[in-house]
Amino acid sequence: MTPPAQTTPQALRDIAAAHPHEPALIDGAIRLTWADLLDQVRVAARALIARGIVTGDRVAMWAPNTHHWVVAALAAHSVGAALVPLNTRYVAAEAADVLARVDAAALFVAGPFLGRDRAAELLDKVPDLGIGTVVVIPVESDAPVTTTPNAEPAEVTPGRDADPRTPQVTLSWDELLAQAATVPEAVGEQRAGEVSPDDIADILFTSGTTGRSKGTLVAHRQALGVVRGWVECSTLRADDRYLIIPPFFHNFGYKAGILACLVTGATIVPQATFDVPAALALIESERITVLTGPPTIYQTVLEHPQRAERDLSSLRVAVTGAATVPVVLIERMREDLDFEVVITAYGLSESAGFGTMCRPDDDAVTIANTCGGPIADFELRLSEAGEVLLRGPNVMLGYLDDPEATAEAIDAEGWLHTGDIGVVDERGYLKITDRLKDMYITGGFNVYPAEIEQTLARLDGVAESAVIGVPDERMGEVGKAVVVRKAGSSLTEADVIAFATGELANFKVPRLVEFRDQLPYSAAGKVLKRELREEKS
Repeated sequence: MTPPAQTTPQALRDIAAAHPHEPALIDGAIRLTWADLLDQVRVAARALIARGIVTGDRVAMWAPNTHHWVVAALAAHSVGAALVPLNTRYVAAEAADVLARVDAAALFVAGPFLGRDRAAELLDKVPDLGIGTVVVIPVESDAPVTTTPNAEPAEVTPGRDADPRTPQVTLSWDELLAQAATVPEAVGEQRAGEVSPDDIADILFTSGTTGRSKGTLVAHRQALGVVRGWVECSTLRADDRYLIIPPFFHNFGYKAGILACLVTGATIVPQATFDVPAALALIESERITVLTGPPTIYQTVLEHPQRAERDLSSLRVAVTGAATVPVVLIERMREDLDFEVVITAYGLSESAGFGTMCRPDDDAVTIANTCGGPIADFELRLSEAGEVLLRGPNVMLGYLDDPEATAEAIDAEGWLHTGDIGVVDERGYLKITDRLKDMYITGGFNVYPAEIEQTLARLDGVAESAVIGVPDERMGEVGKAVVVRKAGSSLTEADVIAFATGELANFKVPRLVEFRDQLPYSAAGKVLKRELREEKS
């Protein structure tokens, strides 16, 4: 038996050979078979080579879920570059910081979308990003995309000159693809074949308790290894049609979405933004079988008045997690939405996005109250303090340019210290009971209070602050900022929220603000956030 592919370029070629005429991607009017998708990726890869992208470069993606994202990501992998997904809720300053830290060689960025033009925001904030190629993805077809005067195809060779990223060139999607004509097909195939299982596939950013984001380095073999473990538990298969609502910049959308389809042949059906009526219509029209995401997605579907008007009988598989999952929700997903498979999962970027999962035959109480057992060759144990530790071949290679943080996260015996507190039952199933870190989860997104507190410290009138997550029926948790004003300050809740909105991605902005004369501190001088969380809001 032929061993499974250990790089995404090879996995794409294998699945295109096995299912050439089966649907690979459906995005509105765009309908691609696996053979079609491979052809488009090959063109985009040759275009990146024409732009001077070489093995080991970093290619960033700052755009919502569309077919362009899938093609660009797989093309970046095909030329040996590491993919750097950026959160679409970032403000320009946050995106620019990540781009500088990875020394991005190319950036795919969305044009006008939902009232924002990320390309314009970014180039206005940092006119010279130091990036040789900026590609503007057309998300809304009625919005014109402008390019710089020097966007015509350049005379290039497959490789970069000594100073490759000057001058910066902004291209439309079509202008980029046109440059593929300057690179022979054989050169593109050679580059794809040279990608190694140990080459970096992606760098996803996650914050630490210091508040400074850290990039997790994950190799191709690891990305595919964890995905195959996820696929085994979720029962994903070639005839599935997968509505991918979780954003592609997140492991849930990228690895448990795009890559899961890549290794099974399931059809990718991206949704650029979660819209319940549109999702219900897609489930009916495209006969969607797989729906994943945080619990709030299923809650809103169940409660929407149009649900009864749509035929949702095709639904088969649901995978959720990232927040507390009520038992009654699991029961309603099985009974009212008629899912055959409903499971929950646990993971973090440092473990390539995965760690443990429930199994399809687990009961509702187990699924709601545990994260299941280890997958993808992970070992699981608890430290003496009850911290969840993971070890195995798919623990990240390390943090980008941060050996000290890497050594703190992964001990000498190879155990990843997750920062979560849990218990493990007699079956080996994990239940998360608390967090060593102060991180909380809102709508499926991890939020790190230290980053918000550092931001609020720059607001005139704030003496100190502590941010915690508080329960929210729809989002799971939302942020609450407990603020101590400076003497004489008349700072209001609206002032705090407005300032945070201008400095942070929307999901990080506190929804509640409470003013106090002082914060509770321990004898060691640390804010007692547990006390703040235990108090009634």
